[in-house]
Amino acid sequence: MATTLTGLIGRKLGMTQVYTAEGVLVPVTVIEAGPCTVVATRRAEREGYAAAQLGFGGSNLEKLPKALRGQFQKAGTGGFRVLREFRLEGDAPAVGSELGVGDVFAAGERVQVTGVTKGRGTAGVIKRHGFSGFPASHGTHEYFRHGGSIGNRSYPGRVFKGKRMAGRYGADRVTTRNLQVVAVRPDDHLILVRGAVPGARNGTVIVLKAARSEG
Repeated sequence: MATTLTGLIGRKLGMTQVYTAEGVLVPVTVIEAGPCTVVATRRAEREGYAAAQLGFGGSNLEKLPKALRGQFQKAGTGGFRVLREFRLEGDAPAVGSELGVGDVFAAGERVQVTGVTKGRGTAGVIKRHGFSGFPASHGTHEYFRHGGSIGNRSYPGRVFKGKRMAGRYGADRVTTRNLQVVAVRPDDHLILVRGAVPGARNGTVIVLKAARSEG
């Protein structure tokens, strides 16, 4: 039975535009997905589930923690910067083997991409939540980009949790679902998905087959 993996680790390269077979110009995000090396496997009879642990992005073994260094040496592979587990169906791939984008994905199917959004630091309510601010006209004095009232006085006498206010913005783990795979280029280890995905250029992303299609 062949191995069916659910996803790969990748790196966001940026966005561009391509023409589909129907001649439609669509925006796509270019992701370098793999090649990923199998570092370890999980078996149903031993761990209770079937999965493969993949490594992506080379790293100097001497700079890694001792536990990770021993794991890589046991697998007979080099060091990796990113490790992730992916569920699989069928036979487990051999430890040390490489999996490319053409082994997992195909054009036309749906995927979900998880990444860390760009960090904006401490931001106000206009940038963070899209507030309108105050009129820059008669009577407004040094109060243009504030959030306004945050509650009453005696009742409830407190600020409700979840009130939208200024604070840290960005640097969150976000998943964009139901993205269409426009093209797969195995020779270049590239996958082109329609639309935008979270994160900055060269950021690490996880590309998974969509659990369900939402049309």
